[in-house]
Amino acid sequence: MAGSKQDLLHVVVVEPEKAPYEQAIQPGLRPMQEIVGGTIQAVYPFAAPVALICNDEGKVLGLPFNRSLRDESGKLYDVICGTFFLCGAPADSDRFESLTEQQTAWCLERFRVPELIFPLNGSLIVLPMEL
Repeated sequence: MAGSKQDLLHVVVVEPEKAPYEQAIQPGLRPMQEIVGGTIQAVYPFAAPVALICNDEGKVLGLPFNRSLRDESGKLYDVICGTFFLCGAPADSDRFESLTEQQTAWCLERFRVPELIFPLNGSLIVLPMEL
């Protein structure tokens, strides 16, 4: 049955300066675009089969800094601007899926602490925010 609970996509939404939260959305492009506020871009910064879906033009549009992305050594390599969400992205599929319980827990913990991000002398400064 279309629109039933099992048809929903279970994701983790991360807004600037807020703690992440779980949300169930309708699958499809329009609901994804509504969350990020525009055209979507899928980024795959993790070893786990999890996609980070953000606004494709977030930086160009001047959306607020949200969270930093770091490599295995902890070095900052990118910053996500605007609201984004995380969903399952199996390697053998061309579709996004609901996060598993383990993936959801990992995403909630990974992005638990909001970050204050600001430019200073040509660099970005990232500080954890207390809620």
